Amino acid sequence: YAQERLDAETLLRTYVSDMEMVQRIIYIAAVESFHAAKMAYRQLKIRVRETLSLGHSGPESLEDTVLDYIVRHEDLYDVQASVNEVIRSMNINPKISFPPEIDFIVISTLIRELCRMAFSMQTLTPPLDIAFGTDRELFSETKYHRSFDSDFTAVLVAYHVWPALMENDDVIVKGEAVTKRGTLVCTFVKEHVKGSHWI
Repeated sequence: YAQERLDAETLLRTYVSDMEMVQRIIYIAAVESFHAAKMAYRQLKIRVRETLSLGHSGPESLEDTVLDYIVRHEDLYDVQASVNEVIRSMNINPKISFPPEIDFIVISTLIRELCRMAFSMQTLTPPLDIAFGTDRELFSETKYHRSFDSDFTAVLVAYHVWPALMENDDVIVKGEAVTKRGTLVCTFVKEHVKGSHWI
């Protein structure tokens, strides 16, 4: 968050003038990196379990043995495959856009580090994950800091800058979100009041 994100932000600003779009691109890169790394971890865990189960005899449980093996052999993780998957997902994400002559590969250094970090977090007990966030959700003080350019009286998230880090349902590190007043509130009211009731 403190370094690689800002480096990627600076790099993206040479191609994209809209700061909101730059921040959306980086947030989606973080979310997609976690998704890709978690999928890769699950697949590797299945393969390692199948291999080790053939000769496992304790005293550790098979699950502990599998986890220990993955921790000691993290080089088995094909991080480049995850990076490619993230870039593919970003290319079809309707919330972000990029000049046609440029590819999201320009931030592959950030994506690679995010994938590595997310993969390592899956080896913890319990594993760490990121909070699910959507535009126009109610702003949560427990999950997010407001960005400096937010409207601090607004109650809805306009967009996310960085995801919150979670351990089960507990926030370990707050993320960052932008809150703004305006059309977002009208849209939220229209979508949520029609056919429902307020409590």
